[in-house]
Amino acid sequence: MSAPLSGSPLLLDTTVLIDALRNRNQRRGWLEKRVVSGNVLAVSVVTIAEVFGGLRPGEEAATRALLANFEGLPVTGPIAERAGLLKAHLSRQGRTHSLADMMIAATAIEKGCELATDNRRDFQMPGLRLAELP
Repeated sequence: MSAPLSGSPLLLDTTVLIDALRNRNQRRGWLEKRVVSGNVLAVSVVTIAEVFGGLRPGEEAATRALLANFEGLPVTGPIAERAGLLKAHLSRQGRTHSLADMMIAATAIEKGCELATDNRRDFQMPGLRLAELP
């Protein structure tokens, strides 16, 4: 297992970042409160790709500025292995998930993070802790 992040780590999924970028669902204030409470905020490099893949024209600079506030976590060998095993395990149960979501979930598990996402249904799996969102 990879070394966990120090502090109380929180991994942000694409939905939370898009809401913060577009100032929706009180996400900016919620993230600020989490930092004040001592949380380390992080994003998977997979999430970074998803965010840039869904940007509206003109959002690039604001997105880079927002992402500069978070620790970027790479996909390592152990994370990729766990993602594949999670995908295979869930497939055997008849549940289909994207490899991108499995890499994000595996990153959270390997790094000891809670995952902040609005897509809770997509992230119901063993060993993954989900943060409560406003």
